[in-house]
Amino acid sequence: MVLDLAPHAAKTTGKLTSKLPVPNSDSTPSPAKKKRPRAAKNRAKGKLRIGDTWSAITIIALSQNNPLKAIAEFVENSIDAKAKHISIVRGKERGESFLRITDDGEGIPCNDEGEPDFQYVATHICDSIKRRVKAQGGGEGIQGEFGIGLLSFWTVGEELFLTSAGTNERTYQMRMAKGEQGYEVTPRRTLFSMRETELLIKPLLPGIRQLTAEKIQWYLASELRDRIRTTGVQIKVIDRTARKEYEVKPIAYSGTHLPLDPITTPMGDIRLELYLASHDPENCISLSRLGTRVIGDITRLGDFQREPWNVRSLEGVIDAQFLRLTPGTRDGVIHDDAYDTFIRQLRKVEPVLNEHIQQLKDAEEQKASHHVLKSVQRALREAFLALPKEEYDWFDLHKRARGMARKPSDTTNSDQQGADSESETALSEDSPTDGAPAEKAPASAQQQEFFEYEGSLYSVTIAPASCALKAGDSRTFRAVTRDKSRRFVERDLKLKWEILDGEGELSSTDSEIVTFTAPQECGLVRLRVAAVQHDVECEAEALVTITDTLLPEVKRNGNDAPSRGLPGYTFEHAPADLWRSRYDESQNLIVVNSGHRDFVYASSLKARRLRYICRLFTKELVIKNFPGIPTDQLLERMVELALYTEDHLR
Repeated sequence: MVLDLAPHAAKTTGKLTSKLPVPNSDSTPSPAKKKRPRAAKNRAKGKLRIGDTWSAITIIALSQNNPLKAIAEFVENSIDAKAKHISIVRGKERGESFLRITDDGEGIPCNDEGEPDFQYVATHICDSIKRRVKAQGGGEGIQGEFGIGLLSFWTVGEELFLTSAGTNERTYQMRMAKGEQGYEVTPRRTLFSMRETELLIKPLLPGIRQLTAEKIQWYLASELRDRIRTTGVQIKVIDRTARKEYEVKPIAYSGTHLPLDPITTPMGDIRLELYLASHDPENCISLSRLGTRVIGDITRLGDFQREPWNVRSLEGVIDAQFLRLTPGTRDGVIHDDAYDTFIRQLRKVEPVLNEHIQQLKDAEEQKASHHVLKSVQRALREAFLALPKEEYDWFDLHKRARGMARKPSDTTNSDQQGADSESETALSEDSPTDGAPAEKAPASAQQQEFFEYEGSLYSVTIAPASCALKAGDSRTFRAVTRDKSRRFVERDLKLKWEILDGEGELSSTDSEIVTFTAPQECGLVRLRVAAVQHDVECEAEALVTITDTLLPEVKRNGNDAPSRGLPGYTFEHAPADLWRSRYDESQNLIVVNSGHRDFVYASSLKARRLRYICRLFTKELVIKNFPGIPTDQLLERMVELALYTEDHLR
């Protein structure tokens, strides 16, 4: 650092001008040229020119419609200047809100006197210094080319102050104001020589004073994602008003990366960084050029409003270095030969992307079907526990439950064993109800793991939770106590049974299993059990309908096939048929018509699809296991089973 004590240069003023050719408007043909036919005398020729230069500059300055995009252009100028550290400060000073961008880059190029060439910047609008550097072969990695990015401060604030140091170790500052034709360059008094370049905009426009540092950070993380990654620049955003500081880190995609090679064309390369993800309306593919985002969602271009670009199962970025951008907003692409080449080359990768998306859909559908099957079977087991066992005993719940697969060979042994063990664990609670002693386990199985020990009391239910009794008859009820992991709780328990509403008698009030004797009068009886373990108390209720007559029992023939456990399900696409489902007894599968209009409607929402398949299970199970009963009684059974099943559906 050097103390700046030398006398400062004089103030420089001038007007903003555009470096555009202004040809001679005289279009009179030269006398040396051949005379044209008489029919051409009324024709006029000439070159386009700007009638009002200041009007053109005003239009250019106001063409940027996104303040965040303007801030991103200022940051890009710093990156083009090979900055390694950029600081963006958002705050308020003397009642005015400001935005300050500071970087350690090379600053403004100097003139022959060693001073920052602010005059060139202000008088060569549309003729960027960067374009001149590129023409000399030294512009690798430089993004700017139009020479109008600085003017976009009009959409951010009222005044711009650009400060940079010269080779003479003096610091100079250029001031421009919104709506003013002039610019002003003055020396800036500093105690030490300034090594950084600073851009200050103040006061900010009223419409963007709520622009927070967090919003700036999120926008830059996606807008300049690849430029930050390739250059390694560190960007900090400081919000002095909110007292927060953010570091801009390139956004990361969460999907599965697709290994796609770059596409080489005569005009340049097309880089594809795409990720396969679950369907989400927020997923999109952005279009970039040289690491800077041009379009946030490529489907904004009409040529990409088709599969696979609009299915929302792909995210990532496509970078084409040869595309030409709309100069004003820089968020559009000119549809020229370069764009046509870009479209034709991307059509070659569409079949590959469609294949990946189809594989993802198949995997998600299989995973969702497995989840639906587990949910439906779990809900059915809970329903069977709540309903009278002697009325819903058509399944041997201790045998292996068949898993679901689109084809029987699709289900792996490990998945099948997992489903079987879950089924046996969840349904082992039915065995103690008959009073039979449990068989002694082998010595090797008596050692319990830590996770097999019961936890604290979490819930209690009554089995059955609903039943019908003939007047004067009796039946047993059991209190099923569980911990949070649905293991049975037996230690340090105190149970209390009582009749809340109605008449009847209980054989005991503090046992796990009690016998209820119905009264001689018909009605509805409510039973309640309270389970207490230390300071934890849980309650459950059961409803008993006392009636004169019961639904007749279904007598099964001795030739009936043995129960095979809860069925699985599979799909069959039959859109021309009206059936919704049918039971395949040979494979113990419920076949669902995936082409039926009800299935198509239900599939639009996961929860609705789960309820629909659960109701098909209810229909098929009731029809299969209550054959020959009248239609009204069959519907009563369906309503009963559906009620208790959907109550546990999740």
